[in-house]
Amino acid sequence: MGKRRGERELVRSLSKKQKKHLKEFGEEHPFYDKVLLLLLLHLCFPFQSDNSDKSTAESDSETEVEKVSVYHKLLATLKTSPESESEEEEDESESEETGESETEMDSKGSQETGEAGGSEDDKNDVPEQKEATDTAEQMLGQEQTDGADTSCDLSHGVIEEFTDVKHESEFSLETNFMEEESGDCNADKRDSNSSQAFSEDPFKQHMDRELEEKEVEKMSTLPKTSSQSKWPRLGQLTFSSTLEKHKTLKADKEVDVKQLYLHKPLESTWPKVNKQFLSLVNKPSDPCFTPLQRELFCIMNTYRDLFYPERNALTNGEEIRLAYCLHALNHVLKANAQVLSNNAKRRDQKPGPVSDDYRDQGLTRPKVLMIVPFRECALRIVHIFISLLEVNDKRKIDVSNKKRFKGEFGSDPEEKPPNLKRPEDYEAVFAGNIDDHFRIGVAILQKSMRLYAPFYSSDIIIASPLGMRTVIGAEGEKKRDFDFLSSIEVLIIDQADIYLMQNWEHVLHLMKHINLLPLDSHGVDFSRVRMLNLSNWSKYYRQTLLFSALQDPQINSVFNKHCFNYVGQVAIRNVPLSGSISQVVVQLPHVFRRLEAEDVASVIDARFQFFIDKVLPEYRDAIMSHTLIYVPSYFDYVRLRNYFKKEELNFTHICEYTKKAGVCRARRFFLKGEKQFLLFTERFHFYKRYTIKGIRNLIFYELPTYSHFYSEICNMMKATDNGVDATWTCTVLYSKYDAQKLAAVVGIDRTAQMLQSKKNVHLFVTGEG
Repeated sequence: MGKRRGERELVRSLSKKQKKHLKEFGEEHPFYDKVLLLLLLHLCFPFQSDNSDKSTAESDSETEVEKVSVYHKLLATLKTSPESESEEEEDESESEETGESETEMDSKGSQETGEAGGSEDDKNDVPEQKEATDTAEQMLGQEQTDGADTSCDLSHGVIEEFTDVKHESEFSLETNFMEEESGDCNADKRDSNSSQAFSEDPFKQHMDRELEEKEVEKMSTLPKTSSQSKWPRLGQLTFSSTLEKHKTLKADKEVDVKQLYLHKPLESTWPKVNKQFLSLVNKPSDPCFTPLQRELFCIMNTYRDLFYPERNALTNGEEIRLAYCLHALNHVLKANAQVLSNNAKRRDQKPGPVSDDYRDQGLTRPKVLMIVPFRECALRIVHIFISLLEVNDKRKIDVSNKKRFKGEFGSDPEEKPPNLKRPEDYEAVFAGNIDDHFRIGVAILQKSMRLYAPFYSSDIIIASPLGMRTVIGAEGEKKRDFDFLSSIEVLIIDQADIYLMQNWEHVLHLMKHINLLPLDSHGVDFSRVRMLNLSNWSKYYRQTLLFSALQDPQINSVFNKHCFNYVGQVAIRNVPLSGSISQVVVQLPHVFRRLEAEDVASVIDARFQFFIDKVLPEYRDAIMSHTLIYVPSYFDYVRLRNYFKKEELNFTHICEYTKKAGVCRARRFFLKGEKQFLLFTERFHFYKRYTIKGIRNLIFYELPTYSHFYSEICNMMKATDNGVDATWTCTVLYSKYDAQKLAAVVGIDRTAQMLQSKKNVHLFVTGEG
């Protein structure tokens, strides 16, 4: 009895954030480098007996049967009362949470599958902890939230996301009317004479255009035509479209807010919210937008797809976030205002046949999906939404579950990682709560906002790729759901480059399941559904906004192959004039060795064969000690590690899964020269940014994803205590398919020369560029 009490006290001693992560994952975030968790889980595990496991399984199966029967009964009616609809959504959100424990994957961990026969340092402990997770959830799930009626069913070990029945009718689009919720907007329409103005609204023009089957077939078969244009701030733009010839889109030097057709409250709140960035602009020509925001929003407001690969967390990240939040909120408010206005018209019309004039909805309610990498990003987005909706200090909007949201998405000052010196870009990216598994639904009406709304009652969904992956599930899984993605009209993917460091497969999985026809009706009134949704043409109307810090073939592929907007696409394609090699501060000879490959698919094998046949033999000699091999891909890292073991080479290795003790041991062996080679993964450098001392010879097995990593790794050589400058070497492997990465490192002019010549290129950097 005393032992159990002591174990419970140990769990209670955890911080709120540790409890949250332990409850969801059964492990701590790899960012924090702590090893207490395994011990904790072994302590927690005895609480769950075999009998409780059986009873839990039985009760789960019984509940599932009840859900199906009630749900099918609900579908038979096609219309629901607010109370029954809320209960249905509670069951769905409960099934989402239950499904997480079965499908959950660490966003940085799916690449583990490539590691056959890995070392003990690199093994993931999650499978050993899976059974203990349910017990930890039972103990930790009693944490109270901010007064929302959030219930916890301990017998099932499941915490429901949301059971706020009393607010369901308040936020229901079906039961509200324009006069009650948004009277100001009606007044605005009456005052502006505005049937003509409303028809010129880009939102109205985009959503009301009815495509013909010939046009859809044309978009599916014919290639896109493209044209170039240069804008003052964005630079070189590429416009592409299939349906219509390119119309010159010019960047206005000054934008009149009224010309943007912003929803009523946003016209007054936007300049106030954006004031912090306007104050940084010298002699601003626009009272509302910075030059970058003006040009970006000009494109967004035409509902074209947009790819902007120059987002920088240090410089323009928040500036861009404000711009796309304004666009997303503007879209939702307009769409909801249209529904509420039509509700009033339908209420006042005489009984008769159903009219097609009121088709203003999708098959499901969610309209905007925002994909961001960390909880901190979601926190900032919600704060921007609140600021944009609050007209003044006297008129505060009602935000339900705000306290709960702040507790789960805010950062705990006590949980900060060790105060080590890190680059500024690292501090900017990893600020705040960096948990990468989350999702939250947001319902918005003009004077109120509902956080933690069930997905089918949400207007906006903010989530991470991993958070979406655990809900969508995989083929064959019992508990999976992606119907709520069927009518997404605006998809925003921010900081796409970070997902390359997490798990890009989650992004691809999401893109395959967006804008599909739903499997169930979810109580929709089909007389209000747009014909474009019923025709399964939603993907041709979806606007995709993609922001990244770099150009990458995988990101380009998503933009080119998964975006079908009938209006067309805009991509910023600026070429780097000078590369990151100019930031190398040590005197170092750089040898770029070109390898040949028949196609993209064969590059991986060709690079491996080239390395072991041509490069590695030159470094086997003991005189070439202290050689660091930088490997961007985890699969390549595993392949090299296995080869080094097979050949019995004197090496050590560090990857993102290596425990802290293993990292310290490997760094010490390499520094002292006890190990000749050090295999080093890019993702470890991304998440840790440790300085590796003792490097004398450097091999880039492949060019780094982030160009500034090249100079960072090279500059580690100056930390070598007894190194001789003349003995330092740097070798880089590249192919013609690495043109984008090569240009980011050496610049566009050198890249053109290197790709034309098949000889090895020798460059010598004298320091300070």
